[in-house]
Amino acid sequence: PLARGAPQRGVAVAVASVPAERGACMWALHRCCARSTLWPRLSTAARAPSLVRVCNGRAPRMATSSGAGVGDKLSAVRERMAKASEQASPPAEVRLVAVSKTKPVELLREAYEAGQRVFGENYVQELQEKAPQLPEDIEWHFVGHLQSNKCNQLLLQVPNLAMVETVDNEKLARFLNRACDNAGRARPLDVMLQVNTSGEESKSGVAPGEEARALARYVRESCPRLRLVGLMTIGMPDYTSRPENFDCLRRCRHEVAEELGLEAASLGLSMGMSGDFEAAIRMGSTNVRVGSTIFGARG
Repeated sequence: PLARGAPQRGVAVAVASVPAERGACMWALHRCCARSTLWPRLSTAARAPSLVRVCNGRAPRMATSSGAGVGDKLSAVRERMAKASEQASPPAEVRLVAVSKTKPVELLREAYEAGQRVFGENYVQELQEKAPQLPEDIEWHFVGHLQSNKCNQLLLQVPNLAMVETVDNEKLARFLNRACDNAGRARPLDVMLQVNTSGEESKSGVAPGEEARALARYVRESCPRLRLVGLMTIGMPDYTSRPENFDCLRRCRHEVAEELGLEAASLGLSMGMSGDFEAAIRMGSTNVRVGSTIFGARG
């Protein structure tokens, strides 16, 4: 009804009555109005203090009930990572992948402005939609289950895809290798082998032991457009994992490295999520995937 000729004064009162802390609601109104005949009148009314955050063309800082925005939460995660890394033996540099599954682009942009450059997505379509709206220097990690028939569109439409962390079978590796050629990619695509360290049937992942070693050999010998950079495992349903899962991935890395004639330290370990990234770092993780602790719980 507002978009169909509501008077300017009525619009200003309606929006100004929204408390300032309801930033997310106001940003939604901004996006809606920008697509309607209401936008010119709303912009004129931008002198009202509570409208400035809507009309300046960018999302307000999204805050939780505690008042912490994405930038603050990123800083807190980085501090916790640094402390955990000091307790690791030996201390290691750890990459933070901000997993933005189902989160709006505005929150990712806020994380980017706070210095975050590595983001993770679980779904091909969502990544394809977000990537063009954000800076090209972002390094995208695909961290969800990837179907082989989606490889071409993923590589073609996300040129700054840096890594696929979930390679768990030869067919997927073969299709990714072919997709790199089809996309005319200049450099190899970094990949990790997903290992099912818990043995849960509901989880994807190659079994540790001979299956993991065989898949590593296949990637190394038959997929020249891929570069094997490590192994990953997914935690429990509540985003935590057990120490034995981390131990299993470390053992698997040692076996894979021995199979390929590499130093174990040359292969990274992607383990640890919002509920357990500090424990994972202390046990040798070099890549943690943190989502809800940065962006808030998923709806």
